[in-house]
Amino acid sequence: MTALLWIVAVLLVIAGLIGTFVPLLPGTPLVFAGLFVAAAAGGFAKVGPVTLAILAFLTALSFAVDLAASGLGARRSGASRAAVIGAVLGALVGFVFGIPGLLLGPFVGALAGELVAGRSLRQAGRAGLGSWLGMVFGALAKLALSFTMVAIFLAAYVLD
Repeated sequence: MTALLWIVAVLLVIAGLIGTFVPLLPGTPLVFAGLFVAAAAGGFAKVGPVTLAILAFLTALSFAVDLAASGLGARRSGASRAAVIGAVLGALVGFVFGIPGLLLGPFVGALAGELVAGRSLRQAGRAGLGSWLGMVFGALAKLALSFTMVAIFLAAYVLD
């Protein structure tokens, strides 16, 4: 039974790491689930409540990073407040439309926000690009958080 739990744990962590870049896969929650299963496989003897709480916090932080990344990318490109709001809304609405929506939502949202704010098409396109780049950097940040979670788990497991 323990071997099966370890296999499930490793598969969940691998799926989670892939999910940090592949839309529709909840990356960091899958990593957390895998690490939790691994802790359970060890009877929570080496990885206990404090480590799991830290991992849960990092998982929650990844959601904030995910939502904020597109908006911050738009803001860094000189976008208006309407474009930042549009990028965040575009990211949220994009979830409904699957992979194309997730990839295009922040761009379209920032573009629409700039146009509503009365900016030129060029400015709107720049805001959209900034939003999309923010999404890419957000994915990289989620990947870094996921690897940090794995490192914390391994440190707790090995050092105990």
